[in-house]
Amino acid sequence: MVRDNYSYLSHLECPKCERIYHSTEVQQVCFCGSPLLARYDLENLSKDWNPASLKDREKNLWRYHELLPVQQPQHIVCLGEGMTPLLRMPSLGMDMSIPKLYMKDESLMPSGSYKARGAAVGISKAKELGIQRFVIPSNGNAGATWSLYAARGGLNSSVVMPAQAPPITRDECIAAGAELLLIKGIISDAGRIVADKVKREGIYDTSALKEPYRIEGKKTMGFEIIEQMNFEVPDVILYPTGTGTGLIGIHKALQELQEIDWISGPLPRLVAVQSEGCAPIVKAWENQQTESMFWEQSSTEAFGIHVPKTIGDFLVLDAIYQTGGVAISVTEDEILKEQERVTRMEGSFLCPEGAAAFAAARVLRSNGWIEEEEKVVVLNTGSGLKYPRIPSNEEMLLNPEKVLTSYTIKEQAPSIIKG
Repeated sequence: MVRDNYSYLSHLECPKCERIYHSTEVQQVCFCGSPLLARYDLENLSKDWNPASLKDREKNLWRYHELLPVQQPQHIVCLGEGMTPLLRMPSLGMDMSIPKLYMKDESLMPSGSYKARGAAVGISKAKELGIQRFVIPSNGNAGATWSLYAARGGLNSSVVMPAQAPPITRDECIAAGAELLLIKGIISDAGRIVADKVKREGIYDTSALKEPYRIEGKKTMGFEIIEQMNFEVPDVILYPTGTGTGLIGIHKALQELQEIDWISGPLPRLVAVQSEGCAPIVKAWENQQTESMFWEQSSTEAFGIHVPKTIGDFLVLDAIYQTGGVAISVTEDEILKEQERVTRMEGSFLCPEGAAAFAAARVLRSNGWIEEEEKVVVLNTGSGLKYPRIPSNEEMLLNPEKVLTSYTIKEQAPSIIKG
């Protein structure tokens, strides 16, 4: 039975020119080129909804359906996504001098990455709008995840992916029945091919921030962090930033919770983390700009944050400026060392992007920007298992014969047990 007010979705709005769009029709970006944001009837929602409403709901992201855009629950495509652990990191926190250090661990999502959030909501809304086929550019995890959710929801998917993306993500696309196009180049090249394919074939473009609903799935990370902290607000949230959809979404979630009076006081300081080999947001923040420039000759092993330019850069920077946050880059060596350190100290095998965020927390604590008693949440956006290798693995190879000859094997007479 369809419940009244399953979603309080009101309309779509352009954050740049404030043009309003109907949410009952297929929309992409604003006429001015800006991403569109979903808006909700928060005034009435605040009267009807409170934290106690969540008590008996399923432990997935759809527990927040009033602030999600799917208006009829029969269109929901779900693989159990959401409510990932918020883990205390005591050993690492002691090592960093951040005793209240937490990790929001997205590696336990159905597809092994946080991309499941955007795919679940994006595919569900596409299904509700009658869309049957879509195309997406991806560095790996997004294409794989959207392919899997498309299979679950009965949609057809096309993925354009750089050839150097992690092989397992290619396998996921193929196994899910997606059309997979591998290209020589990087994500920006994939984006141009997608734009041409959309123009020629008239299919739905699910590029990051070119449809309004992926961000709505990503914002549930913000809802969960607040609920898991008993509606207390952390001081700092660090997020590995490529397109920045997740950071924009977390900021949007916090603003919505603040407006319906579920949280109060200052919002967490948001930190956008990038690699030194691809840091357009960092450079723009350092120059106090509102938009970034395309990062030429970009390179990083953290494929998920290898994005030389994003159309939502002004929203990422706005979130940082509004919350008193920062944008920071870390080296490839720092990423690798932090990945190994977290695994050995806490038993969590992070993706490189998550390791970058922890490396940034270490730097910000060492320079005093993060204070010792602050509550700090770091997003690990996926599993290290989805990446092809850890470079130091080859150093661990051993010759079995040499290992055996290094031991003295002594034969011992069997002991006799007398009954």
